[in-house]
Amino acid sequence: MKRIIFLAIACVLFNTVHAAQENNEVQGSDTTVFFGRTIHDFGTVSESGGILKCEFPVTNTGDRPLVITKVTASCGCTASDWSKEPIGAGKQGFIKVTFDPKGRSGEVTKFLTVFTNGNPSSIRLKIKVNIKK
Repeated sequence: MKRIIFLAIACVLFNTVHAAQENNEVQGSDTTVFFGRTIHDFGTVSESGGILKCEFPVTNTGDRPLVITKVTASCGCTASDWSKEPIGAGKQGFIKVTFDPKGRSGEVTKFLTVFTNGNPSSIRLKIKVNIKK
């Protein structure tokens, strides 16, 4: 009876360790994310000046592929595009941001949240602009 209990415990421990190792591979625990900057200031612009664009470079400083799973914006006036293919170790990708100042005035701050399989798993980017009528 003791042997059966010992074997059952050994099987549970083996499966737990194996599952944890697989989970780390999926989540990319060895993948780290580096943004050279997380804030972009457009400065002072005219409301009628058109769409504003900027790009945030993102570097995979880990040793596994980095995947940007999604980017969310704090409002509909801000849109984004990003590297859809996995970013290899030591390679660089991008987050492209567009902002429409039309219908807005004064100091405006917007946020984007970048979700990845790396560490950290989410990063908050900020854009600032002063809009003159």
